[in-house]
Amino acid sequence: MDAFMQTFLQPFQHLKIQLEEITSATNKFDEKNYIGGGGFGKVYKGVVSHSEGRSMVAIKRLDPTHGQGAPEFLKEITMLSRYRHQNLTSLLGFCFQGNEMILVYEHASRGSLDRHLKSPHLTWSQRIKICRDAAKGLNYLHDPRDTHQRLIHCDVKSANILLDDQWNAKVSDFGLAIMGPANEQQSVIVTMAVGTPGYCDPQYAMTHTLTKESDVYSFGVVLFEVLCGVLCCTYSKGRVQKKLVPTWTKSYEQNKINDIIFKNEAIQPLDQSALEIFSDIAYRCLKNSREERPKMDEVVKELESALESQELLESQEFSEWKEQLFYYEELSKRAEPPLHYRSKVELRKLLSKGVLVNGGRTWFSLNKKGEHCEMISFTECLDSVRSELEDDPWQFQFNSRFPVGTYHYMGETVKTRVKTQFLSPGITYTVNLVFKFRYPNKGRKCHYLISLGYKLQGETKTLMSYLGCEREDGWWTCELYQFTSDHSTIDLEIIFEGFYGTYHLMEVEGIEFRPLEKVEHKNEMLGMQPMLDANWEEKLPTNYEHMMKWSKKSLQWTTKKEAYSIICKGFLINDGQEWFCLDNNGKKCYMILATMACKRVLYEYYHALSLPESRFGVALECAAWSLNIVCKIRSQLLSPETAYASYLVYKLPQVKSLLEAPMLVKGEEYLGSDYNWYIYLVSPQTPVIRPEAGQKTHNPLDRPKIKGVPRERNDGWMEVLIWEFQTPCITTKTIDMHLQLTSCGNKNFSRLIIQGVEFRPI
Repeated sequence: MDAFMQTFLQPFQHLKIQLEEITSATNKFDEKNYIGGGGFGKVYKGVVSHSEGRSMVAIKRLDPTHGQGAPEFLKEITMLSRYRHQNLTSLLGFCFQGNEMILVYEHASRGSLDRHLKSPHLTWSQRIKICRDAAKGLNYLHDPRDTHQRLIHCDVKSANILLDDQWNAKVSDFGLAIMGPANEQQSVIVTMAVGTPGYCDPQYAMTHTLTKESDVYSFGVVLFEVLCGVLCCTYSKGRVQKKLVPTWTKSYEQNKINDIIFKNEAIQPLDQSALEIFSDIAYRCLKNSREERPKMDEVVKELESALESQELLESQEFSEWKEQLFYYEELSKRAEPPLHYRSKVELRKLLSKGVLVNGGRTWFSLNKKGEHCEMISFTECLDSVRSELEDDPWQFQFNSRFPVGTYHYMGETVKTRVKTQFLSPGITYTVNLVFKFRYPNKGRKCHYLISLGYKLQGETKTLMSYLGCEREDGWWTCELYQFTSDHSTIDLEIIFEGFYGTYHLMEVEGIEFRPLEKVEHKNEMLGMQPMLDANWEEKLPTNYEHMMKWSKKSLQWTTKKEAYSIICKGFLINDGQEWFCLDNNGKKCYMILATMACKRVLYEYYHALSLPESRFGVALECAAWSLNIVCKIRSQLLSPETAYASYLVYKLPQVKSLLEAPMLVKGEEYLGSDYNWYIYLVSPQTPVIRPEAGQKTHNPLDRPKIKGVPRERNDGWMEVLIWEFQTPCITTKTIDMHLQLTSCGNKNFSRLIIQGVEFRPI
């Protein structure tokens, strides 16, 4: 058996942890480190080094006398190595020495869900979110998209749903799990596996088969446990005394669900709409017929809807929104068609999705803060429509919100007049043109060059909106102006002069007034290295001594803490042409000198500068029409299986106006034929209508993070994202990077100073 086990475990040697380290971490499995147990044995906590670093972990010590042994041990390793998801417990390592079979998992600091069913510290939003997260994990295992083999968990219960310090849920314990083909509509697996009393699919007793629908049934039991705040069974002398599932389903069928739900004065009550959605999906999961039970992807969607309703009820914005309830109720009567709703929360949700008012010419909606959003149909804005054209300029095939459809804009000069009615006073708004491309290009990424000229009536200076930005709803926008509203109406006359450069065809839906989403950015210490924290030892790589030998200079340290501090600050490697350090999470960061990253250049347009403020002591000054970044990245200098972002680190010249136009970033074919997108080296400015004293333009750095917009680093340099990639699991490979940056303004880079390209984990 040992020989078979060793052969079976050979592909997983990177997960192997020595027994000596585990016994040391648990103080020889001292009861002070005991955190739980079950049919498999006991679970302890301790700090160990593992496949992803060093951290506090959960150590499951299998006890064969309790019924789980080598088959379950091997199954957990196989399953959790193959199935990785944010809502599944991650396997970090294992130990198989002597008679010991030990599994090492990420540590769930708050334990299992069953311990918190009656907790007064969990709000209903948190409870529903826990269920939603667990449903996502099970949905991934059931694989509705046929990307991997389907996995049936076979032991879904609240004790197998673990919670981290942020109350994120992770499905655990795959000892009884069974694989099945992903492409079968009904994946019936004949098995003698037994789950936990109270959670088992009733069909199992009759057919001795378990299916993915069996997991759905068990999860329905968990949903009712969360709803009612109690376990599904009562026990006496270690045996099941009473099963509560029949009582729960009967209460639902008799419309008495409010009689059994968990109640506690310390938490805000469950919203009626959320209760209806949550209890309905829980009841459907418990249907006797497997065919009538919902799929896990439907369960996820319903729980997300319930969560949205409950979060809205608990939000401060909803309390403020109720003060204007009469206004919104009157508005709902004028909607087309009029709105029908069962609760205040449901009305709020309908308005958040948006409604047509003003005879179908205005789209009104509320954002998450309860601020008014308004879009005026382009037909309402135009003084006249092109009458000389035979073709109707209004189109109906682009799923416009407005009955009139979209306006087929060919780049001619168009005068518009925009009058609002529903703006929130005291809110800063952005004025956007909303459109779609008539002939969409699959290669377009989130930004596309349009170079649209426009100006306010009476002004002589033409302004330029360079890029169209794609939104989540599939529509594109370009920002025109910003202003702070002092009342609900504003009257603007805007002249669109057409496209400067490439000819475009747009289908314009309307002109939108959307509240500016200002956020307070955290200080990410861009360009500076992290400070030591209390968990520094967990983040110190096991091979740190080898890393420090990479340094250009001989590094001296006496303690591990000093060594970690040195690596965090960073040091030069490879004859001073590269820089290496660790980030706040202990992940590897790497920077390559510009002269190395830009090898394929015409040197009459580039030359090296001696620059003391550069990490490398030198930088690259360029004045070419394009910049080629060509280099091979050694993956051993990056953390494996990690998403990385690449940043161009640079300084702007004194004359910045030559760099105001965006840059096209074009990748080689191996990056994907559609890897073409746009960045800015100078932050774009948006003109402000009727600015306050000293206020002329708006800098988008005050907004939520936007890819392709530069940021100033703490070390005085600028940086902009130019590429994202995933590192392989094998650190011996190299990663090829070949990008070309070209100015879209027919101007060169005008003495741009480049320090290098930096790679940081996302």
